[in-house]
Amino acid sequence: MFNHCADPSLVDGLSWWSCYLTTGKHINFYQSFLVVFALLLLTVPIILAFGFAGALARRSRMLPVRWFGLGYTSMVRGIPDIIFFLFVPIAMDQGIEYLRHQWKCSDWLEPVRQGNDFVVCTAAKMPLGISPQWVHETYGFLLATLAFAIVFGAFAANTLHGALGAVPKAQLETAAAFGMSRGQIFRRIHLPQMWAYALPGLSNLWMILIKATPLLFLLGVEDIVYWARELGGTKTARFAYPHPDWRLGYFLVLLVFYLGLTWVSEKFFNNLTRRVSKGQTTIGGTV
Repeated sequence: MFNHCADPSLVDGLSWWSCYLTTGKHINFYQSFLVVFALLLLTVPIILAFGFAGALARRSRMLPVRWFGLGYTSMVRGIPDIIFFLFVPIAMDQGIEYLRHQWKCSDWLEPVRQGNDFVVCTAAKMPLGISPQWVHETYGFLLATLAFAIVFGAFAANTLHGALGAVPKAQLETAAAFGMSRGQIFRRIHLPQMWAYALPGLSNLWMILIKATPLLFLLGVEDIVYWARELGGTKTARFAYPHPDWRLGYFLVLLVFYLGLTWVSEKFFNNLTRRVSKGQTTIGGTV
């Protein structure tokens, strides 16, 4: 980064730190914080979509649809999250590669399952072996995002289902008496009133989602936990910047980061809850 960093063995003091903290790996460490924010920003809309789909399915008048919604929320909530976080990316990856294998390599005679190995033709690999590194990283990140969305979407569905049921029926019946259709009642009365009951649960779910982002490390994504462990580990003299075990310091940085993020989130949700609860006597309070 700096000219005086050409030979690390000749720098010390503040110059050493300026060189050490601007290495390529540290730049990757700083950029990995953006990976956390990208995960949060991408998964929240998908989580809400899954949540609304699951909640509406549980309220459906069609029995198979209602069973599907109940099965989705019950299954995901009843199985340890880590199993889904590990299962979904692998299952989706192999499912995509299998479909591509059937399409692109129809003349393949060997079985796809060979003992413990899953073997497809080269053209069916996803991504292709010749793809640049950023394509592989983006593909893995998107699979991880889907895993997060499926897991937290089930919890959001349960929260939204309870919030929809908490809206006073008298309001819905009054709207019906004024001649509103079911769709109008849902859009104009049910859905707006529901948020006052849903936000406390959704805010807790957001906090849990923030705390779950380090699981990206287990899914093979180079996130902040990966780089903190990589950079903080003991570096001997054969490295350009040798140092003892500094993992405690790096993880303290992550501690401050997550505490700050949750503090800002708490303030945001408190203000949002007061806003949507204005004029209502609900769990959000009367404003």
